[in-house]
Amino acid sequence: MSEEKSGKAAVGSPWIRIPNGTKVRHKAEGKDGVVDGLTEIVEGPGRNPDGRTQYRIDVAGAPAMHLAAEDDLVLLTDKAGLVLILKQQEGYRRRITERLHATFAADRFVVLK
Repeated sequence: MSEEKSGKAAVGSPWIRIPNGTKVRHKAEGKDGVVDGLTEIVEGPGRNPDGRTQYRIDVAGAPAMHLAAEDDLVLLTDKAGLVLILKQQEGYRRRITERLHATFAADRFVVLK
């Protein structure tokens, strides 16, 4: 499996970040939320491929944002396999889905039920 398909950015390849508004699920915790930006992390484990950040995840009903590295998240899709992004039309979601499929392995995409 190539580095890109394993969810790791290949050396010299630009990092493709998950867009704000994308619906995601935390692998370990099983909580669904929406990407609400990036937070720069000064120290600690679990960072995105840029080596500096984690995603801020807005989990419905939670009093505060959750932080998660890219490797801790799966992307939620509709039945057609398009990534769910708040307030975005199908054409945009299709382009983003194609870009993310070029970066992440197929098991990182899960249909929202």
